[in-house]
Amino acid sequence: MISLSLTEIADAVDGRLHGVADPSVLVTGSVEHDSRKVAEGGLFVAIAGERADGHDFAAGAIADGARAVLGTRAVDGVPTILVADPLIALGRLARAVVDRLDKLTVVAITGSQGKTSTKDLIAQICARLGPTVANQGNLNNELGYPYTVLRADESTRYLVVESSARAIGDIAYLSRIAPPRVAVVLNVGIAHMGTFGSLDNIAVAKGELIEALPAEGLAILNADDPKVSAMAPRTKARVRTVGRAEGAGLRAADVVLDAAGRASFELRGPEGAVPVRLALSGAHMVGNALSAAAVALELGMPFAELPEALGALRIASERRMDVFDRADGVTVIDDSYNANPDSMAAAIGALGAIGEGRRKLAVLGYMAELAEGELECHRRVGDQAADAGVSLLISVQDIAAPITDAAAERGVEAVNVPDQETAIDRLLGALRPGDVVLVKGSRYRTWIVADALRDAEVDDRSKAEVE
Repeated sequence: MISLSLTEIADAVDGRLHGVADPSVLVTGSVEHDSRKVAEGGLFVAIAGERADGHDFAAGAIADGARAVLGTRAVDGVPTILVADPLIALGRLARAVVDRLDKLTVVAITGSQGKTSTKDLIAQICARLGPTVANQGNLNNELGYPYTVLRADESTRYLVVESSARAIGDIAYLSRIAPPRVAVVLNVGIAHMGTFGSLDNIAVAKGELIEALPAEGLAILNADDPKVSAMAPRTKARVRTVGRAEGAGLRAADVVLDAAGRASFELRGPEGAVPVRLALSGAHMVGNALSAAAVALELGMPFAELPEALGALRIASERRMDVFDRADGVTVIDDSYNANPDSMAAAIGALGAIGEGRRKLAVLGYMAELAEGELECHRRVGDQAADAGVSLLISVQDIAAPITDAAAERGVEAVNVPDQETAIDRLLGALRPGDVVLVKGSRYRTWIVADALRDAEVDDRSKAEVE
């Protein structure tokens, strides 16, 4: 964060100083809400949560070097900036910092699926052009968003952030904290349907991002998603569409996947046409890369440099389409961080492409927040697995049983197991050299299965086949 005095911070957050001996003391370190990360010169934000109250760690944060605490109540002997709501205050502080960084360009991304991966790609592109700050993982809500913004300082040229929503108005709020000049909307899917109630409501929420753009800004919209392309009238900014559709302003034509599911295509736009080969697995990565390309062009990267820049892109956040090979020749697709119907379909598509001519297996978990569409969506996943030629499908916990029920009805060997440990035993007992395995689920510790597969040693149960 830029250096600010305690008085400047209090003014920015509409707070009141308490127990502060010298209001001119500067906060020169990071702003942290986890007391274990507090460093010399920083500011500690005391948030009262369900499991812990940050105020209980305030004195320790000061002892570790924090200049003050941002909180709702005074703690004996602790210099504090008192506010009504630390989360709102954090957002106000982030906006105050953004307003002082006149050379900063904010690039924001939203969508029902693929936000984090696309954010990672765009951040890599921006880093080629200048000092860049991007949110780690999916720190994309009312806490993670301002926390990320506050990592920017005078040297930062690009701030790349993803915006999430659990209600209409959430993205509009985040966009007031760090107003974007470039905004990317990837898709409108049924993730969080249980929260929003309809696709139209989800589209309203996602479109708030481009409504926040200034007239001189740029909205990058997915031409392949009708609900996204229909957002164009909602912004006063310029619009550039990306996708495979014929009318896309920046288009991927003649897409071909190799044996590892990596796409090659011709990138076509008003600037010309160039061949691109991605090192990213999954056909859905084409759209993500197109969004990154559109951002690159807007920020000044020459069109001729895009093949090299796009070809160098890698997945940065963990457990998102991480494809690796074991010592026994088994290929694992670790996409275990989260799941929704759209991302599940994309991952199964990648399994089908990577597993062409090989035996395909999948361990899949429950998808949350689907409301009355839950049963249908889970059964559709089972059908998609059957269509992809999956030989063995394992679903985890009773709640995910409709996945395997649907697949079994299609003749797939499908089993529902009670927990991850049982899934591991069942999977390891069935693995053969050369198999391809997909692991994916909605945060029910599905990564335990992926981690069990990461061991480079060949499992005893399959050694005989290798030898």
